[in-house]
Amino acid sequence: MGARGAPSRRRPAGRRLRYLPAGSFPFLLLLLLLCIQLGGGQKKKENLLAEKVEQLMEWSSRRSIFRMNGDKFRKFIKAPPRNYSMIVMFTALQPQRQCSVCRQANEEYQILANSWRYSSAFCNKLFFSMVDYDEGTDVFQQLNMNSAPTFMHFPPKGRPKRADTFDLQRIGFAAEQLAKWIADRTDVHCIVFAMTSGQMWNHIRGPPYAHKNPHNGQVSYIHGSSQAQFVAESHIILVLNAAITMGMVLLNEAATSKGDVGKRRIICLVGLGLVVFFFSFLLSIFRSKYHGYPYSDLDFE
Repeated sequence: MGARGAPSRRRPAGRRLRYLPAGSFPFLLLLLLLCIQLGGGQKKKENLLAEKVEQLMEWSSRRSIFRMNGDKFRKFIKAPPRNYSMIVMFTALQPQRQCSVCRQANEEYQILANSWRYSSAFCNKLFFSMVDYDEGTDVFQQLNMNSAPTFMHFPPKGRPKRADTFDLQRIGFAAEQLAKWIADRTDVHCIVFAMTSGQMWNHIRGPPYAHKNPHNGQVSYIHGSSQAQFVAESHIILVLNAAITMGMVLLNEAATSKGDVGKRRIICLVGLGLVVFFFSFLLSIFRSKYHGYPYSDLDFE
């Protein structure tokens, strides 16, 4: 009897559920599905970006400038996601186009890209590519481009602005000017483009070992311009500097040693002869490359 009159107990969960508005379960389910979809989309986006960067790094390991057709241009440059800057030279290098300016600009562009590839600052935030008219006519049409060569910067986010097109007509296309423009347009501030001597020169500019005159067959091992040098020239300069250093070592030995005076005098004369002779040779090479240089020692010309 007492049990019949006792009030019935309900579970606390029942009381909480009683305050949920009608129709809330479908809304919560839809919100949950939306969160799952957004999370999956973000993961897919990250995977796609990683694949693109990995492919670009693989191409860069084989050559400093990779060529783009229409499909590659749309996938790696136009389509998101993208967290890297892309420098593109639009050109027409096929012989039938007879674009001599394109060939000259391409040489400077190669120097620029090779400098970046061999620099200590090289990373996956900046890449160099090329679109030739005969390989990507649709790209030229898409960009309403009717002249070549043209250099453009495609930033990691958003569309290129007016300043992202290099003013070639006003500035020219020297590698140093292109490097300055890239430093202004990108977040990469540690680019080392000025590597123009010794072994690094050979890597970047790819000069011939020597030059043979086609008319008289005479071989030149020293380039006549201050803006270039042959591979053999690098080796010659290395030997001359080594000989001068040896001469300085002998002079120091003659001055500081406490041996026989006659022997020290001979060492001093040999060291002095090495320094004077090979420094004069080095100076004559400098004069032949920098025309009008007024100073000389022994005349080897």
